[in-house]
Amino acid sequence: MSVIKQFQVTFDCAQPERVARFWCEVLGYVAPPAPEGFATWDAYNLSLAPGQRDAWFACSDPSGVGPRLYFQRVPEGKTAKNRVHLDVRVGTGLVGDERLAALQAECDRLVALGAVHERTLYADEENESCIGMRDIEGNEFCID
Repeated sequence: MSVIKQFQVTFDCAQPERVARFWCEVLGYVAPPAPEGFATWDAYNLSLAPGQRDAWFACSDPSGVGPRLYFQRVPEGKTAKNRVHLDVRVGTGLVGDERLAALQAECDRLVALGAVHERTLYADEENESCIGMRDIEGNEFCID
């Protein structure tokens, strides 16, 4: 018998809080309150040594269903295609023009937040439409 385990998805990035707040907007996630004893995250970061400031940030599904997202600062930039990516599911149950319209509306919303539209893959005999995108630091994701 297998046991279901909780998991989080971790992103390597240059600006953890900025990328986390982008994904909060994409997914309807929420950022945690500032650490105990601090009114804001800025106040917390200023209390740290310069090399430790803005090293990480996280956000979570307010309903508790989806995985926690964790963002950690790394020194190197993105150099290759992601081996894992998120699919933002906005077209579930929709087909044809109705699905494409829902995907395009979400694409437009995310582009306004700083995402980049890479390509639209149109439905064929086997697959429904989906849209390939990049987040504000270039990480690939799909709207499907």
